[in-house]
Amino acid sequence: MNRRWALALATWGGLGYFPKGQGTVASVAAISISYGAMEAFAIAPIWSGAAALCLFLPAIRSSDVAAEHLGRHDPPQVVVDEVVGQWMTVAAVAADSWQSWLAALVLFRVFDIAKPWPIRKFEALPGGLGVVADDAAAGLCAIIVMLASQYFSVWS
Repeated sequence: MNRRWALALATWGGLGYFPKGQGTVASVAAISISYGAMEAFAIAPIWSGAAALCLFLPAIRSSDVAAEHLGRHDPPQVVVDEVVGQWMTVAAVAADSWQSWLAALVLFRVFDIAKPWPIRKFEALPGGLGVVADDAAAGLCAIIVMLASQYFSVWS
């Protein structure tokens, strides 16, 4: 992958260069894209999960290239992993509930930042795989909480 394209993808078009809160900025951008697609094109939130799956391998490769270029295993500028994890979480959103959208954002960020077991274990994977896999695991944990909350009608 060309380094310029890899850096553009890994930093999600430069959002990773924000001075603070890069992961949160990228998560807000990711959820905004999903919400915008749902509103503008009547796309169900589940399609964000499909987008996350499509982005998974390019995210790993671009994270690899960016980490090598920036000289760190998981540089804060690399935020494509947050996009993958956030889009995974959005797949569990109840489309008609703003509370569900907010919960998707907050839950993903909590799991991503706190990295409880077993999420932290994924960071140890080599290269870009470790960069992206822990956020995918955080997204999966957030999905489980989202689905449980919907099952127990927390948002209604």
